[in-house]
Amino acid sequence: MSFLHQQLRRAPTSILTPCRVCRSRVTRGFKSSAVALDKTTETGSRPRVVFSGIQPTGIPHLGNLLGALLNWVKLQRDAAPEDKLIYSIVGWHALTLPQDPKALSAARSDMLAVLLAVGLDPERSIIFHQDENLHHAELAWILNCLTPMGKLKRMTTWKSRLAASRNARDDSEVDESLLNAGLFTYPVLQAADILAYRATHVPVGEDQQQHIELCRDLAEIFNRTFKAKRPLFPLPQHVITTSCRVLSLKDPSSKMSKSSPDLNSRILLTDTPAQVRSKIRGAVTDSQMGITYDPVERPGAANLLNILSACTGEEVTIVAKRYADKGHGQLKADVAEAVEELIKGPRAEFERLRREKAFLEAVAKEGAEKARKLSEVTIREVRTRIGLV
Repeated sequence: MSFLHQQLRRAPTSILTPCRVCRSRVTRGFKSSAVALDKTTETGSRPRVVFSGIQPTGIPHLGNLLGALLNWVKLQRDAAPEDKLIYSIVGWHALTLPQDPKALSAARSDMLAVLLAVGLDPERSIIFHQDENLHHAELAWILNCLTPMGKLKRMTTWKSRLAASRNARDDSEVDESLLNAGLFTYPVLQAADILAYRATHVPVGEDQQQHIELCRDLAEIFNRTFKAKRPLFPLPQHVITTSCRVLSLKDPSSKMSKSSPDLNSRILLTDTPAQVRSKIRGAVTDSQMGITYDPVERPGAANLLNILSACTGEEVTIVAKRYADKGHGQLKADVAEAVEELIKGPRAEFERLRREKAFLEAVAKEGAEKARKLSEVTIREVRTRIGLV
């Protein structure tokens, strides 16, 4: 029995299954513009291959938790036994912006601990570091050689990433002089991440939809250019989660972000109960009496209602009606309580796991071996079709 399996046998159930808070929250399904991610889709009985990734750029905040990680846990819980679930910590993507090497190394390990703490199970899902599978980089180079420059120039997310890294108000405050080749071409690496496993479904945020369309385009270009009896790559479906968009507590016109200079603008997984209460208490609202859900005219109050709705699993309009005759103080108190209830289990498990270095290394090693075994089949066929054999 491997060291990893010995540790998993002794591990608390919160590693192997979603915590009680996660189960109560993650009750919503997934949708895609092309196909729904459920057992009645046109994919029929064919196994699905689900891939998604997250960058190791600091402790996740509430938006990361509600927008992605808890949905991954739900997907793990609801997937058919024959489905493959692949979750990667994408360190190479982090390098597209300046990183402190020591901080990146620590964040890389911490992110793995986070994924386990929220409920991802390395016995059910493949969880690994992208940089431990060189097939991603090899396939990215091959796809780069097939990618028209015009398609990359139409990508807009590099401006958003630069704007966020420089705390700019919008994309207009950045220019191409700040753009490096890695950031410009990282959508191709993202396509390689997905296609290396011939993924059929990719759960990502709406801001990544443009990249999934590029991935589909590159899959089609490869299939047309290097024809065989069967196309090599399926066209992955973009699966959009129905989670709310969590906004900054200090500027509800922008998303909650790790890069904001105001630490009180975000709630981190590691925040203490006192910090959670303080940050929610200081959240920007307005001076109107009563609570209504109006994201345009009352974005601060709407953001708090969205957070409470996401934590409880209720529809936001139903939540808003309960506060129609109440003030912001009561709403903030209830939001703080709900957020603390949501994160306290994963927070405690994360703090325990991040100290288990040998265990995390074993999980990462086994996950990378599983990932390489899958992608090796794809890469061998790619090399054969393009003539590199």
